[in-house]
Amino acid sequence: MTCIVTALERCWFLSPPWGKDIPPVEVNLLERVYLKNTRAFGYCCGVHWQYDRWIYAVACDNEILHATQHQIIGTGRLQATTVKKPAFVLGERVMFRSHDHATNQRLVWGIRLLNGTWFYVVELQSPVLAQTPDKVNRFSFVNEQDLVRVNV
Repeated sequence: MTCIVTALERCWFLSPPWGKDIPPVEVNLLERVYLKNTRAFGYCCGVHWQYDRWIYAVACDNEILHATQHQIIGTGRLQATTVKKPAFVLGERVMFRSHDHATNQRLVWGIRLLNGTWFYVVELQSPVLAQTPDKVNRFSFVNEQDLVRVNV
């Protein structure tokens, strides 16, 4: 029975929620953007998949605002920074370096720059049969040192 559960979890963790093809993002990480709701400029410091769409994190006046693709306009200009590029990309298959769970492989559901360090949104636990309204509680930010690229 344990093998069946492990196989089911592995299929779950490696099945992208967006289907066969990953949808394109509206703006690039570190791109300067205009927020329509607040009529302010900021820069995209993260993006993650939630509620069947990309949600963008925008650094604006010392706070992080969240927006959908319909609430932002990209300018095409990148924010000057000394931060290196993210080690992993959206949708990439990764594995936890040390994790006590039988199924270590996951997909990168998001990327976020926090205090000059890239973090990756991964699903830590499989969903329960009785879904909660907020699906985000299964996910966590993980740093680059906790993940290894999986070659497929």
